[in-house]
Amino acid sequence: MGTELDDEVVVVGGGVIGLTTAVVLAERGRRVRLWSREPVERTTSAVAGALWWPYRIEPVASARAWALRSLDVYEEMAARPGESGVRMVEGVLGETGLDEVGTWAAARLPGLRAATPEEYGGSGLWARLPLIDMSTHLPWLRQRLVSAGGVVETRAVAGPAEADAPVVVNCTGLGARELVPDPSVRPVRGQLVVVENPGIRTWAVSTDPVSGEMAYFFPQPGRLVLGGTAEEDAWSAEPDPAVAEAIVRRCAALRPEIAGARVLGHLVGLRPARDAVRLEREPLADGRVLVHNYGHGGAGVTVAWGCAREAAGLACR
Repeated sequence: MGTELDDEVVVVGGGVIGLTTAVVLAERGRRVRLWSREPVERTTSAVAGALWWPYRIEPVASARAWALRSLDVYEEMAARPGESGVRMVEGVLGETGLDEVGTWAAARLPGLRAATPEEYGGSGLWARLPLIDMSTHLPWLRQRLVSAGGVVETRAVAGPAEADAPVVVNCTGLGARELVPDPSVRPVRGQLVVVENPGIRTWAVSTDPVSGEMAYFFPQPGRLVLGGTAEEDAWSAEPDPAVAEAIVRRCAALRPEIAGARVLGHLVGLRPARDAVRLEREPLADGRVLVHNYGHGGAGVTVAWGCAREAAGLACR
């Protein structure tokens, strides 16, 4: 005979993956407690740019499927941008051709076309994609979780054994390195510069074909977010002034008006990279179930809803 504790789930990790997974579970009627080491506003996800596009994530086929499921959700949320923080915004994916994108996206993004020379100085794709303001989106997800009956607690967790629930979902990102432990999770450091927006309404993502250096800018409410970097196995959370200058210089090469924009702040986030996302169910020796949902690299926002629904399915099985 079941007790009311049988439907309890503890989700560990308060970034976009943990929050989204907790929301899906709570809205399916489970009793959810979300444990986050930091308030959601201080997680790695809070630093994200955050454009919907599968970036630095494996396996590719699964990531595309998760991304498309998430796209459906973000398109609905974009009807209420002030609440959700999600807007559909046009921009250029530089150094990308229609042939590289393939049918997986072309069929789902009808406005996809080659960028004109006026829109972009090289070859690129013009696209209308979800752009998420994480400073609005994360607190909105937390409120949605609470409205569905979930409880959010700020607490550090040393291991899954601490969670007193029949089902535990591990959405700890880089924290899984110690929690599981899984030494294959490693940081890919991203640095951003936040500036006053000089009137830019579109976004752009560009990669130098020779150096591999990235430049991107995302217009968010009240500011323009400039990036970026992808430093493998770099742990420093301190902004590097020289890197910040180089980011502004690369972005100004795309849009000259960025050069004079007043700097509002600097951000650093450590993307939780892994050879492949770990999304699986692990039975524990004490009869409980541990579901893993981590290792999303630079695409956590992009795949959040697809992964959350799959993780919830594993948790409720």
